[in-house]
Amino acid sequence: MKQPLSIFWFRRDLRLDDNHGFFKALKSDYPVLPIFIFDSDILDKLPKDDARLTFIYDTLQKMRSTLEKKHDSSIAIFHGKPIDIYKQLVTNYKIQEVYTNHDYEPYATERDIEVEQFLKDEHIAFKTFKDQVIFEKDDVVKKDGLPYKVYTPYMNVWKAQFRLQKLEIYDTESHFGNLIDDDTLPNLSLSDIGFKKSNQHIVDYTVTPTLIQNYEDTRNFPAKDSTSKVGPHLRFGTVSVRKMIQKAIAEENEIFWQELIWREFFMQILWHFPHTSKDAFKSKYDRIEWRNNEEEFKLWCEGQTGYPLVDAGMRQLNETGFMHNRVRMLVGSFLCKHLLIDWRWGEAYFAEKLHDYDMSSNVGNWQWVAGSGVDASPYFRIFNPTSQILKFDKNLTYIQKWVPEFQELTYAKPMVDHKMARERCLKTYKEAVS
Repeated sequence: MKQPLSIFWFRRDLRLDDNHGFFKALKSDYPVLPIFIFDSDILDKLPKDDARLTFIYDTLQKMRSTLEKKHDSSIAIFHGKPIDIYKQLVTNYKIQEVYTNHDYEPYATERDIEVEQFLKDEHIAFKTFKDQVIFEKDDVVKKDGLPYKVYTPYMNVWKAQFRLQKLEIYDTESHFGNLIDDDTLPNLSLSDIGFKKSNQHIVDYTVTPTLIQNYEDTRNFPAKDSTSKVGPHLRFGTVSVRKMIQKAIAEENEIFWQELIWREFFMQILWHFPHTSKDAFKSKYDRIEWRNNEEEFKLWCEGQTGYPLVDAGMRQLNETGFMHNRVRMLVGSFLCKHLLIDWRWGEAYFAEKLHDYDMSSNVGNWQWVAGSGVDASPYFRIFNPTSQILKFDKNLTYIQKWVPEFQELTYAKPMVDHKMARERCLKTYKEAVS
């Protein structure tokens, strides 16, 4: 006779500690079978040497190893469409409940609705929990119940509500005794799912008291390399956002704290306005007559625009999967405003390359530089890619690292004149949005 059990479905929460949904599953009435599904609907769109896929795979293997050595359990790993995997699971196990953590992106929402309906038809409960954010969905809204569309008032209410509650850390590991007693659960290799190990490496994060305290003074200078690199770890849940907030509070650093709140601001925007993943938040900006020159887009992608700070950022991205936040704003603005190329082209390129790619933040920031999003930069704000060097890399340290030939005759000539591009952009935008 099959043993009744609960399933915990890992997704964007690849850690064994302080995991809300995992904690709830382990406290349930049934032994817990942990699973992870390499979703073919997502994987089919990725490069075969995607560094994020390697990172997920390696993280899962470490988690499996910990559970096998210390708790005589493991994580069952599958590959396919989630709905198909659940159809297999219900035939192989006597499942009572499925636990997981909330996911807010449009595809994830549709996926979860489909899985929940299937489980409901099988008389299996589907229980989800808030884990990757402090506040979600409509936790922080205006008095009339409508979502905030401007960051600063959202941030102020976020902070006020946060101070009224107790931050709970979930002691997941103390309940591992309720894991299923089976350390031979199915596993897969990277090649089994059609991938190979990436040459790029997602680095560990650095969130020290010194980094947090110096964050405001150093965060705008790409040569200092003083950012935390925590982005991919928050994206894939290898670190708990609650513990990051704890660190920020302990150091009493408002700026670092506010960066974490920006992440939640964009998440709730995407949840309330899912159409913004493809369309401008301000619909009139979809009237812009983009030039969308494919050859110019290729030069931008390759870091061959002739503007050193733009090129340095794109080359850093292509080689490492990371780009400094200040430089992201510049390269985004250059694409949309100097070249008049649709922000969606840049968003899609970043989605392929960035290790810390998160749809809500990526879409939110691209619409910010394009002028089409919530709380966006006004369309007439056009960064000068040359004067930005004087502000943020005046010693040329960052540029010399990524564009060593920038003072040589071999370096590309500027692909567009700044003054002409600025005037062309203002004319094109004004015609569209006036």
